Amino acid sequence: MLKKLSLAALACLLFAVVLRADIVDEIIARVDNAIITRADYEKAKQTAQNELQQQFPGDWQAKWAERGKSTLRDLIDQQLLLEKGKELGITGDNEVTKRLYDLMKQMKLHSLDDLEEEAKKQGISYEDFKESIRTGVVAEQVIGKEVGSHIHISNEEVQAWYDKHQKELDRPEEVSLSEILVSTQPAKASLENKDNQSPASDQSLPEDPAKVAETEAKAKALVEQLRKGAKFEDVAKQSSEGPTAAEGGTLGVFKRGELAKEFEDQTFGLKQGEFTDPIRTKQGFIILKVNGHRAAGIPPLKDVEERIKEAIYSERLEPAARAYLTKLREEAYIEIKEGYVDTGASPNQSSKPILLAAAAPGTGTSKSSTAAKNKKKKHLGIF
Repeated sequence: MLKKLSLAALACLLFAVVLRADIVDEIIARVDNAIITRADYEKAKQTAQNELQQQFPGDWQAKWAERGKSTLRDLIDQQLLLEKGKELGITGDNEVTKRLYDLMKQMKLHSLDDLEEEAKKQGISYEDFKESIRTGVVAEQVIGKEVGSHIHISNEEVQAWYDKHQKELDRPEEVSLSEILVSTQPAKASLENKDNQSPASDQSLPEDPAKVAETEAKAKALVEQLRKGAKFEDVAKQSSEGPTAAEGGTLGVFKRGELAKEFEDQTFGLKQGEFTDPIRTKQGFIILKVNGHRAAGIPPLKDVEERIKEAIYSERLEPAARAYLTKLREEAYIEIKEGYVDTGASPNQSSKPILLAAAAPGTGTSKSSTAAKNKKKKHLGIF
């Protein structure tokens, strides 16, 4: 299930969904020498709807009513950024490879060949999948270079944001935990599920006293390894019998009241990096490590400075990127078929919506598209 959801969800977000074959491949917009077809448009609509359904299953239709208006705008943005990427020599190749490897690891696959096979099993073109990732990467890197690099944040602005958002920064006490479980029982869920945090709440089988003693001795031996400098993550991967072993025992973040009292009492008093002695549970013996301990209240500015800079950057990036894309539109030659609207259009664009014919099969060109090219030449002063 993890493999299917991971790949299918990412493919959906990156324009790798399968379209109906009966959609007419008519041109609805031209961006310089690139074309946007009705198939592209329908694909983008379906992708956005699937994304909203996953994020907002209860009211995705209401959100789509607004977002759907920008479908063509987003496709034109994409073409403009790809064209700019070529001009800047941005290919995105290294980042694409990195993201494929990250996805491979997330899905617990052994190689990129396995990832390709998984895509085939789900009916997804691996080459299209990679190209969709590349498209997103190029767009991100162009915006980062052309827009993000010009956003500068002063210390005064950070302080002002900190002073203004005190209520948002106020937080409860919480700890980030990892576990090593030495079990007297068959494998069961432990703290990983926050809705059922305490192993003591699980049903357990009758225990063999000799097995319990053996398990306790093993847990104590693991604690000794940790005290001598062994890495908790390595010991968890090698020796834990809990469901989080493959991830190095990582459990997540817990606020006060979310853990069974026994676990809370023994972990909230620890500092970052410290771990408990073996704690008896109905599954066996568990060792908990505190990866981070955050005190309640408003944190000092130095502790949240980078987060504040990221917040300010995000606030500024979107309007700055939209202004940049408007500028690209004014420098490009854009034609839009009657009945379709680019909500990002600039009043200073040199073109106006005109009727475009369907693309000739296998060529992507027609008499109308040839005329459009000639129009562009005239516009550029070639004729």
